[in-house]
Amino acid sequence: MNQFPVVDGQLQVGGMPLTQLAARVGQTPFYAYDRQLLRARVGDLRAALPASVKLHYAMKANPMPALVGFMATLVDGIDVASAGELKVALDAGADPHEISFAGPGKRNTELRQAVAAGVLINLESFREVDELARVSDELGLPARVAVRVNPDFELKGSGMKMGGGPKQFGVDAEQVPQLLAKIGEAGLQFEGFHLFAGSQNLKAEAICQAQQKSWELALRLATDAPAPVRFLNLGGGFGIPYFPGEQGLNLRAVGDKLAQLAERTARALPDAQLVIELGRYLVGEAGIYVARIVDRKVSRGQTYLVLDGGLNHHLSASGNFGQVIRKNYPLVIGNRMDAAEKESASVVGPLCTPLDLLADRMELAVADVGDLVVIFQSGAYGASASPQGFLGHPPPLEVLV
Repeated sequence: MNQFPVVDGQLQVGGMPLTQLAARVGQTPFYAYDRQLLRARVGDLRAALPASVKLHYAMKANPMPALVGFMATLVDGIDVASAGELKVALDAGADPHEISFAGPGKRNTELRQAVAAGVLINLESFREVDELARVSDELGLPARVAVRVNPDFELKGSGMKMGGGPKQFGVDAEQVPQLLAKIGEAGLQFEGFHLFAGSQNLKAEAICQAQQKSWELALRLATDAPAPVRFLNLGGGFGIPYFPGEQGLNLRAVGDKLAQLAERTARALPDAQLVIELGRYLVGEAGIYVARIVDRKVSRGQTYLVLDGGLNHHLSASGNFGQVIRKNYPLVIGNRMDAAEKESASVVGPLCTPLDLLADRMELAVADVGDLVVIFQSGAYGASASPQGFLGHPPPLEVLV
């Protein structure tokens, strides 16, 4: 985890020593997100991807308003998954025409808000067509729609499969022609397709294969569309390394394949704009979680470092957010980076449950009460994906530095 430099034994975040940042924040625990790392990641993507492919930020990965506002200045659009996220995106100044709204359980009030805002709605059921037809008529405004397709294949090697087989997401590919006919009859403003096969994939070959299949599926479905395809979201799925032995994604290989698809799109779907939707890959490595050691204890030979925050703030690091076999997130004693003396220690939070385990028998610098523990790769699915109300402990702060 060398994205954050070390100076005089302290981790540097946003150009600031960790202890100084903690003093500036005023409390622990907290999340910190580094602007320069966010900017650099988008720059790397721009350099690797074809210029014609638009880059959208899936803000479900991290909906902190300040971060979303910053990302809105770097990317081409924002993808939201609720009316709450839609409000944040609009408040951040995102262009409504470049906001898309996905989710399998959109309420009527959310559909009304989306139509009123003029954003693109990713249809995920036949019911939504009927609802949107009524909303559009009532408001006297067009309902911009794309069809989220549940493809007939999976993204191999994904940490979380979002398509293929029975899924609550989108409309099964074989049912899409019927849905497209219904869209035409309802008078909705059809704009294209959204395909998302899976997430957290580190294998460029698998991502390229899924994008190829998604593109071919969209091309077949376009023959039944009530209007030319103008929006083709091939999803994301780009992963980041968390655990020993994992290698970062070969971005150049993905970019080269997308360049080929972009050329084919210009010929086969000349009105279509290719879009890549990324969340974790954009923000995950730019964030850390910082908590303070409040107790150190030894139980039958095993050292425990007890923090002032745990799974209530960082469910992912505890392994309870999708891990089948629990593994330790990368974790260090952030103010003792040059310590020579090491020990095997387990890092736990303050909660009354054995699930509140952030590191199990990990080799760390010898630490004591008051030291700062840092969990890397924490910019995505951290604070907002954790049960912050559990047992009534205070929530973490979040800062953009």
